[in-house]
Amino acid sequence: MTFRGGVHLPEEKDRTKELSIQSIPLPEKVVIPLSQHTGAICEPLIKVGDFVKKGQKIGEGKGIVTSTVHSSISGKVADISPQPHPLVNDIISITIESDGKDEWIDNLKQNEDYLSIEPERLREIIKEAGIVGMGGAQFPTHIKLSPTNGNKVDYVILNGAECEPFITSDHRLMVEKSSEIIEGLKIIMRILSAKKGFIGIEKNKPDAIEAINSQLTRPTVVGAPNSPLIEVVSLNIKYPQGSEKQLIKSVLKREVPSGKLPMDVGVGVNNIGTAYAIYNAVRYGKPLIERVVTVTGDGVKEPKNILAKIGTSFDFLIQNCGGFAGEPEKVIMGGPMMGIAQYTKGLQE
Repeated sequence: MTFRGGVHLPEEKDRTKELSIQSIPLPEKVVIPLSQHTGAICEPLIKVGDFVKKGQKIGEGKGIVTSTVHSSISGKVADISPQPHPLVNDIISITIESDGKDEWIDNLKQNEDYLSIEPERLREIIKEAGIVGMGGAQFPTHIKLSPTNGNKVDYVILNGAECEPFITSDHRLMVEKSSEIIEGLKIIMRILSAKKGFIGIEKNKPDAIEAINSQLTRPTVVGAPNSPLIEVVSLNIKYPQGSEKQLIKSVLKREVPSGKLPMDVGVGVNNIGTAYAIYNAVRYGKPLIERVVTVTGDGVKEPKNILAKIGTSFDFLIQNCGGFAGEPEKVIMGGPMMGIAQYTKGLQE
């Protein structure tokens, strides 16, 4: 199943596609921008000198299109000032120095029976957790899960295509966290009252397809399949298979007209990483403070898939991959097709 057009690119995924997600040492500090999302920039809720815990809300935006920001470590607020942002110009950011304890806030709200929670409450939990699109668009997820103009969502698609060369973070999430991803999809389907869910995965990830399918066909306590309303769709390997409109065409044969959104044709699309973050927020009360990233390429000594705390410097990630293999030409965030080359602040100044 595929869409018309597209290109076939060198995949360059062999370095990391079979490498399990690794944790790395706690960074000495994190620099957390108050803009990690599309929409209004957050205002700080703390001041220099305050002590914060992991998961504590430290920034909140005003208006409709915005998202909350949370501390990814426990420690002392050392600075609140404009700092380099990987996507735009300098953004007001909060620098937190680690206390080495990595202590969570005390009031994480867990929900064992999370699929019985009312949709509006689920949206509120997702909003408070600061969850945004993890595929790159960074659009606040609680808004994406709120249909407008009378639209009704029939189907939900999880985007597991990961067609960008080199990157394997979603691939590893699907292999290692398949159950959690499926539960995240169920939560999304409940919010949108969707009648069926699909998980689109390119054929170059057979282990991910197998991992998801094994969870879907696993008998429950009453002997029924995990979820007969969720289906894995094996997609042709082609760029940009993971683009929203192309993905909808491949999976459902529906076309999103120019200037329209997926919800206008009865479809909701979310990234694999977004579903995983939704599950952790709704089930365990954990806000979005970390994500899996792939550090790879000829310029790094030990390519890895890393679970990184939000606000961790690129330099710290690279050092935990053995450092540079020679003098790098570029450091790109986001992959070779959609990524943006980064700069060293001191050199640029």
